[in-house]
Amino acid sequence: MSQKKSEKFTPYVPASKSLPELTVTAVILGIILAILFGAANAYLGLLVGLTVSASIPAAVISMGILRGIFKRDSILENNIVQTMTTAGEALGAGAVFTLPALFLLNIKISQILLIFIVLTGGFLGVFMMVPLRRMLIVKEHEILPYPEGTACAEVLKSGETGGQNAKLVLSGFLVGGVLKLIVDAVKLVKSDLNIGIWRFKNAFVGMEVYPALLGVGYIIGPSIAAQMAAGGLFASIVLVPMIGFFGGGNSAVIFPATEALTQLDAAAIWDNYIRYIGAGAVAAGGLITLLKTLPTLVRTIAETVQSIQNTDGRKQSLERTDHDMPMKYVLLGIILLILIIAFVPLTEVGLIGAIAIAIFGFLFVTVASRIVGVVGSSSSPVSGMTIATLLIVALVFKLFGQHGASGILATLTVAAIVCTALAVAGDISQDLKTGYLVGGTPWKQQVAMLIGVAVSGLVMGFMLVLFNNVYGFGTQAMPAPKAVLMKILVQGIFDGNLPWTLIIIGAAIAVAVEFMGVNSLVFAVGLYLPVNISMTVFFGGIVRYFVNRFSKSDQEREASVERGTLYAAGLIAGESLIGVIVAVLIWVKVPLPANVLIQNQWLPFVLFLIVCWLLYRVSMKKRKA
Repeated sequence: MSQKKSEKFTPYVPASKSLPELTVTAVILGIILAILFGAANAYLGLLVGLTVSASIPAAVISMGILRGIFKRDSILENNIVQTMTTAGEALGAGAVFTLPALFLLNIKISQILLIFIVLTGGFLGVFMMVPLRRMLIVKEHEILPYPEGTACAEVLKSGETGGQNAKLVLSGFLVGGVLKLIVDAVKLVKSDLNIGIWRFKNAFVGMEVYPALLGVGYIIGPSIAAQMAAGGLFASIVLVPMIGFFGGGNSAVIFPATEALTQLDAAAIWDNYIRYIGAGAVAAGGLITLLKTLPTLVRTIAETVQSIQNTDGRKQSLERTDHDMPMKYVLLGIILLILIIAFVPLTEVGLIGAIAIAIFGFLFVTVASRIVGVVGSSSSPVSGMTIATLLIVALVFKLFGQHGASGILATLTVAAIVCTALAVAGDISQDLKTGYLVGGTPWKQQVAMLIGVAVSGLVMGFMLVLFNNVYGFGTQAMPAPKAVLMKILVQGIFDGNLPWTLIIIGAAIAVAVEFMGVNSLVFAVGLYLPVNISMTVFFGGIVRYFVNRFSKSDQEREASVERGTLYAAGLIAGESLIGVIVAVLIWVKVPLPANVLIQNQWLPFVLFLIVCWLLYRVSMKKRKA
């Protein structure tokens, strides 16, 4: 192993060669895409509780613009653009998992505080990852594959096919955007399909007509999509009918509902009971995932400390491809941010909260940066680590006498900063792997990350307010599942009124499915989300299954999946960005149709099947030699 590590790796652009990299053109394009993809990923996270990496679509779009329009052919410029874009979408993911809980709790929060939280979390994620780069990316190059980062590097290196790839993303973008306009702007058809099951009281299934969910299902694959759908079906055709059956003859009000079960329909049963069971399942699934990574966490921390101790001050001439930001500035940035969090009166976290952010930030950024090297950013247990942070910090604050809105605000602020740091650190680890493979200059990438975080952070607060005003967090239009979970947990801890029996039932379900070999966190997310969302994601997984099934060889399957992934990324980006535009139009009071024009409930399903067919056809279409 040591001999393998000692071999000299030569990137695509060798250290001896210098190409345009952190240029004005790349930075401007990166800023635009960081804001767009940050808003789109925030929308997706609020809709489904999952986010996907923007590295590959950002790289494809960057090549299409820089090569196709500006006739620039520097792969390192493209790398800077996709790095900035990824920083923006990671910031959006971290923000929407926690901050909407403040809106749901009706806690007064200013734009300045929202910006402060996402910026401090994002900057900490970048700074804390810098000392880890040499160990995780360079020394363990043969051990940690960083799947998205490696795939993105291949896309960048195959620049001559960038035009075809860009067309795939653009075609998916147009289909996703047009369908979103038909459903949410023009309101030509309904956005969902809900059907009961004959002679099965309170059982129901359904789906949404949103191509972004289809794209997510395709990208995560049939296995994960099926496990997520299993969770949704377990709630809608097992738990809801069972609760209705056993409590249907009881006229008493059973906590936490405020009406008797005889008065509740299937949707009300789900809202009053399944929401808490799902919350317990997601919390347990997240913590199980975190516990499974403890050996990695301990090993990574030990290796990090050893790496720092081994820097004995020997002067060495570093090549261009090994220059990080100066460590003294990195450490100064971390210390300064922690002090600002502790003593600036903008937040109420105080010294205790700042210390918690420093501890959990370092521990979890370290483990997140390593985990994504194995399983990828989309499978990183960010929610589990955030839940652990929230539970511990809430109990500590309560122990030290903080109660009510003040304690809740302080707890959610700490959790939001840590969550944002984890999301950013995990995603930029993939970018640094891409840079390592193509021959980027690390310090230039790290500066690009800071710029991407800064510009996205300045608009993220506005986006959250906009989405809440237009769609409403916690509604069917924007469920904000992870944020609702955070709200349930923190409010229950401080108020002492959590329905612990339901929470524990959910946790027990997660433990049981984990023993069955099922991914408990994925199953729990499906259980927690409305079944309409889980089933729509499942359709994307089905399309991916048939692509795998009917590909004649491994090489053909890989090519088909690559085409389908680019098209699916376009579907996600198209719907998400049009969703942002529709929200802005509503916010500025542009009149939109108020009613669905075509009442046929099966038409949305037909439209959705057409999009499924298009995704399959694009995947299976052979590229011309």
